Amino acid sequence: MLERTVDARDVREWFDETYRRQGLSYLRPTEAYRVLVNILEPRPSERLLDVGCGPGHLLREAAAYHLVLAGVDLSPVAVELGMKLVPEADIREADATKLPFPDQSFDYVTCIGTLERIPDPERAILEQIRVAKPSARFCFLVRNADTLTWRILMEGLKLRNAVGHQGASGKDDWCRLFERCGLTVERILPDQWPLMWRERAMRRLGLSPSFTRLRRGLRPLRFAGEFIFLLRHG
Repeated sequence: MLERTVDARDVREWFDETYRRQGLSYLRPTEAYRVLVNILEPRPSERLLDVGCGPGHLLREAAAYHLVLAGVDLSPVAVELGMKLVPEADIREADATKLPFPDQSFDYVTCIGTLERIPDPERAILEQIRVAKPSARFCFLVRNADTLTWRILMEGLKLRNAVGHQGASGKDDWCRLFERCGLTVERILPDQWPLMWRERAMRRLGLSPSFTRLRRGLRPLRFAGEFIFLLRHG
């Protein structure tokens, strides 16, 4: 687990500058977030909160399900972008450890590529549980520290972005953290974007149908660069 030594203000400033320079292109295309909404099996008119929503990519995909949408992000630049991309969503500038919503407000909570960026991830998870209904489902995308890329490049060669609090943990460490907070793991999958990217390239050559279901991939789960966790409270 990455040592929690970076102040949240440093993280906010790094993301502000990144979004000013790169805008929406900093992240994956919105289609990459579709499977992260699908896994929740959302029902129309229910409420979804995206913590660390950035410029609103997941919220834009979730809008197709006719949900009541909300998002928070530490970066005011990201919030401004998100309000333009998904004007129907209630997107606010907020620290993930101090969510500006009442208890038991949401049916679904997503946190995509954000927990490892938060100096106090346990506190952030407990806040998400606070604002979630007892029957809520959670979807987290988190980085795996047990890959050769992370161990050699990020840690060994010290290429990780410390100012932006680029962190990671192994699968078992993530599981222990979630369980300690009172969440039950229902399903763990590898990040789907590398598989989607490969299929998209193959489609251009007329070699593959569209990406329509969740995939396990060919490698063992422990080698995934990032994990998708589907969780529930209790």
